[in-house]
Amino acid sequence: MGSIGMPELFVILGIALIIFGPGRLPQLGSSIGKAIRNFRKAVAAQDEKMDELPPRSK
Repeated sequence: MGSIGMPELFVILGIALIIFGPGRLPQLGSSIGKAIRNFRKAVAAQDEKMDELPPRSK
């Protein structure tokens, strides 16, 4: 599996345009952006909690 190149991105965008239509694409992009932002915040909060815990002793 390689990285996604420009031709693959155009195919994905074309399929999304066909499925959702041009009117809903901005709304869909905004929703995906908010979901990614919330996920990053949750991961950062979890990392902060893990940093506050004392180290485990064996």
